[in-house]
Amino acid sequence: MKVTLTGLLLILCCSIGFGQLAADDIYTIINKEVQLKRCPSIVVGTIDATGNRQIVGAGNFDDKKESKPDGNTMYEIGSVTKVFTSLLLADMAVKKQVNLDEPISKYLPASVTVPVIKGKPITLQHLASHSVGWPRMPDNWDPKDPDNPFADYTTEQLYNYVSRSNFDYAPGTWFQYSNPGYGLLGNILSLIAGKPFETLVKERICAPLGMTNTTITLNPDQLKKLAGGHSEYGAPVKNWDMPAIAGTGAIRSDINDLLTFAAANLGLVKTDLYAAMQLSHVPHISKGRNEGQVTLGWTLEKANDGDEYLWKDGTTGGYKSIILLNRTKKTGVVILANSMNQINDLAYHILMPAVPVKPYRYIWALHDFVLETVKNKNVDKAIDEYKGMKANRSPGLVFDESQLNYVGNDLRSMKKMPAAIKIFELNTQEYPNSSTAFESLADAYKRTGKKKEAIENYEKAVQLDPKNAHAQWMLEQLKK
Repeated sequence: MKVTLTGLLLILCCSIGFGQLAADDIYTIINKEVQLKRCPSIVVGTIDATGNRQIVGAGNFDDKKESKPDGNTMYEIGSVTKVFTSLLLADMAVKKQVNLDEPISKYLPASVTVPVIKGKPITLQHLASHSVGWPRMPDNWDPKDPDNPFADYTTEQLYNYVSRSNFDYAPGTWFQYSNPGYGLLGNILSLIAGKPFETLVKERICAPLGMTNTTITLNPDQLKKLAGGHSEYGAPVKNWDMPAIAGTGAIRSDINDLLTFAAANLGLVKTDLYAAMQLSHVPHISKGRNEGQVTLGWTLEKANDGDEYLWKDGTTGGYKSIILLNRTKKTGVVILANSMNQINDLAYHILMPAVPVKPYRYIWALHDFVLETVKNKNVDKAIDEYKGMKANRSPGLVFDESQLNYVGNDLRSMKKMPAAIKIFELNTQEYPNSSTAFESLADAYKRTGKKKEAIENYEKAVQLDPKNAHAQWMLEQLKK
């Protein structure tokens, strides 16, 4: 599903030469990727050391009409939100309103039991540098609508997760990317300021920088400019809402605003926030495996030629985003796109043409065929034809567990649960060592009231992957 940054960063550190691409060259690249079905729309913004900008868009951001994206087109920016959250923290630290080394227990309600591991409390800096020890996702989410998974996740659930958490090493000694950690950080900053997270972002970052389209709640005009999100295989998906963990990924924005944010971080825009931005760029912990260091929210890389790069990317259910900055040469690129497919290679190539683009290859023909057969015939016929194609090794088809899992999810969204369960059952038969396959089947059984079958499959998911914390939590809830 994802192209990791590791390979790109290795190339980055070995590349020589520098030069941003011209607008025509950028359009040629991103238009080709749109045609290859990487994303329905892609918009790119670049900025040079003089502050000059160029914005290039390709594709259509509205499925119903021709609508080329531009600097005002809105996208969900996912985890790029985190560098706004960390900037709020840094600004409060610069203004002596908080200390980065203060324990988070100082600011949370007394009902929250914050763990102290090996004598070390969790601090604000630990949250902002992903060095607490919490995993990427909390375990205790059970959404009413799986297509908008954190819309009904509450602050009480977040506090419950924190109070139950435990890990083997002291905070500050190990990097582990954590969405609940940043959700909690946004919550704490709101408590300190006595204002909602969205209000803090608008008052302390957007207003000083003149960023008028960076928000969580969209007004009617912004809704008209919002690009519709899409899955990896191009199907329209719902927008995500995350009120309790807004600091981890709830912001929507456009290229114009994010180029302003990039320019401010590079020192190309005069702002009273610059001292806080500089503080947010200070490294705190290594990612390991030669993948750079974590600052407050950003990743800091140093190339062999001495140039320093800052980057942060983001994902939600139907969007990708990235900000990539060369701190040394004061240049940067921002890319927004409305699908789940990776765009980081495009950003690196645009900023450093020596880094190649890997042309996108559409791999979802099997998913499409099975889903269409279910809709046009029936699920049993679809399963028969799937087995026949696999036995005959039909060319051009990719057989992996995600193909069937996505078919099952699509059928669930279409409220065709009996068919979805049959597809999920097939996936567990085809991939009997996949914890994910059994967890998906268990969830489908749970949603149809089949508690016994749900428990059996969650147990199998945990047996296959004892570190599957979400399956463990669901199992505990069902057994209660």
